[in-house]
Amino acid sequence: MHAPGTPGAPSDRSAGGRHGRHHVVVVGSGFGGLFTTRALARDRRVKVTLVAATGHHLFQPLLYQVATGILSEGEVAPATRDVLRRQRNARVLLGTVTDVDLARRQVTSTSPGGTTTTSYDSLVVAAGAGQSYFGNDHFARYAPGMKSIDDALELRGRIFGAFELAELSTDPDERRRLMTFVVVGAGPTGVEMAGQIAELAHRALRGNFRHIDPRGSRIVLVDAAPSILGTFSERLSRAAARQLEDLGVEIQLGRLVTGVDADAVDLRDEAGTTTRIEAQCKVWAAGVAASPLGAQLAQESGASTDRAGRVRVEPDCSLPGHPEVFVIGDMMALDDLPGVAQVAMQAGNHVAGTIRARLRGETTTRPFRFRDKGSMATVSRFHAVAEVRGLELSGLPAWVMWLAVHVFYLIGFKNRVTTLLHWTVSFIGRGRSERTATLQQVRARQALATLEDQAARERDEDDASAAGEQLRHLTAAAGRPPSDAPRTST
Repeated sequence: MHAPGTPGAPSDRSAGGRHGRHHVVVVGSGFGGLFTTRALARDRRVKVTLVAATGHHLFQPLLYQVATGILSEGEVAPATRDVLRRQRNARVLLGTVTDVDLARRQVTSTSPGGTTTTSYDSLVVAAGAGQSYFGNDHFARYAPGMKSIDDALELRGRIFGAFELAELSTDPDERRRLMTFVVVGAGPTGVEMAGQIAELAHRALRGNFRHIDPRGSRIVLVDAAPSILGTFSERLSRAAARQLEDLGVEIQLGRLVTGVDADAVDLRDEAGTTTRIEAQCKVWAAGVAASPLGAQLAQESGASTDRAGRVRVEPDCSLPGHPEVFVIGDMMALDDLPGVAQVAMQAGNHVAGTIRARLRGETTTRPFRFRDKGSMATVSRFHAVAEVRGLELSGLPAWVMWLAVHVFYLIGFKNRVTTLLHWTVSFIGRGRSERTATLQQVRARQALATLEDQAARERDEDDASAAGEQLRHLTAAAGRPPSDAPRTST
């Protein structure tokens, strides 16, 4: 039994109800959830409860800069409560949503403080997506993704720690392994990460070490696709590839990752030939999978999901059969829209507008129309690629546009100022202000994985023991001696 108020103690608290103002519950503090909440700020008929598993809003497109020492985590992840402090009709609850009861219109969330039940009139589910390892989740132990602050801080420790260990090593082969970095996935995140590791090795860390030359590092970008930045035009893809190669990045395309362990990555090409790249630091930037909450919503409502686990919604972003429930952002499957921040932002504004229209008594449903404002990816300092309304840019013009767009969408004036200062230090100078890393950050994933494995073994042992006890009772009741009972294997 848990004492009330202690971690793990259940508490059937009710947070909100269907009385008075229209209660909108928003799940997730990403772009979709935050933009929905803020779009309802001036409506006095509405009260909003935002339920999120973390206490911050994450500007995910800049996570790779946290991992490579350019920005601090606070600059890309402001506290959600601080962002919404002036919105009097909104409150924030910490908790991971584990269940949605569509019939009762209730959301159940858990936190270290217990269980919370929140009633809603309208529900907006924007719980986002996690990293997909395409059925090989054990790869995560050795190749962190780029979906959370924890991931970025762990990668920071792994990247800078690899150079530190190489400085200590006297074995040339071990040094080569330590100074080899493999980035899996040649989309925008993988390209940006590979480019920044190359800039670290060839520019930012120059002169920092006495026994190694960071410029001797090997940075490998791997993907099963035939080109990098597959969503961009062929011309921009080639431009980005040339820039990466100029930085010293080795691009290996048409290669499928078949194994990842503590020491290396195993690859298989289209001809079936297998190669092994010895590397201490691996980064996984390939594939996303929608929150498991999407599968639960689909099962309960009868909706379908796509291959990434995203819920197929109605044209107005609502859940089929449940017009009061909306699914947006990386959890939404609609018109083959990509899982990018712009889609989530615009969908959040659209859903807020739909809720306000219904409160005015309007019954006409407006379909969501995405306005594509373009795509961009930075390759290195002073070099990016961008597609904006049919205009293709590369090099410095695209990089300046990338800077402006990312500063504009950063939440908070303070974050914009400090980000610009850090960019000035890193891009005009050679410094990296945020190189602090701890052993705990690096080892936490391994420790948690070990604990989970241990817990799983203990559960299996307990299940086997309980099954054996039940079997003894059954055989005794049937008048058979236990020795004659069939054996079970676990």
